[in-house]
Amino acid sequence: MTGARYSALFAALEQRGEGAFIPFTMLGDPNLPGSSEILETLISAGADALELGIPFSDPIADGPVIQAAATRALESGLRVEDCWRLIRGARDRAPELPIGLLLYANLVVRRGPGRFYREAREAGVDSVLIADLPVDEAEPFAREAEAAGIAPVMIVPPNASADRLARIARATRGYTYVTTRAGVTGEDARRYAELEPTLRSLAALNAPPAVLGFGISGPDQVRAALQAGAVGAISGSGIVRRVAEHAGDGAGLAIELRRFVGSMKEATRGALSGSR
Repeated sequence: MTGARYSALFAALEQRGEGAFIPFTMLGDPNLPGSSEILETLISAGADALELGIPFSDPIADGPVIQAAATRALESGLRVEDCWRLIRGARDRAPELPIGLLLYANLVVRRGPGRFYREAREAGVDSVLIADLPVDEAEPFAREAEAAGIAPVMIVPPNASADRLARIARATRGYTYVTTRAGVTGEDARRYAELEPTLRSLAALNAPPAVLGFGISGPDQVRAALQAGAVGAISGSGIVRRVAEHAGDGAGLAIELRRFVGSMKEATRGALSGSR
């Protein structure tokens, strides 16, 4: 069953009255050993799941912070095989932790979808979200993903029509990635109450649980996301910016990541919306 680790996670968190906090980090940033240490820190700090990027030279959906992380990783000589090695290490440390990839279609196409998804599954990946793949073109990729035991995840933009929401609800597995705003990834102070109708519509369509991403950089935003009706929140730029700020200071970075992940996870406790 695709997405089984996500289903188990969301059920366990619901029983405890908690939401999910999911940090994103770019594989290979700042380098291979540093990336391995970051994954270990995120896991031990209390991440409920991981969302991981495979660096790409033209990341059109990413803001400058994550673009810079991809550049650092590529300049360090990272290869896709190195990404699988990093993921296998994370899977060995956390056998039940959901692990998702967020990447671009070129990376899948260049390797061949069948091969890519098989390798991802063998490394321990649970889901793959292709940032530049519209739902209208997703079926061939989703078919290959599910054949390999990978959950294909789709993005819901904030202005999605009712028809598009219905198609996304049918296509996505594991969880539904709902963006808090149009544009690229980054950090901002947006309020999320206006997303409540979209989240209610997804629930009515029996879509997989909704997780909010883009612009979530502090505990208040995590609480607002959960109160709007999401089951979790993803923070990317907040993690990646800290990696850049602590270049060459692994010990300092570990301390800062533990503090940040701890505060974001704490914000998930007792903040679930009563509307679900």
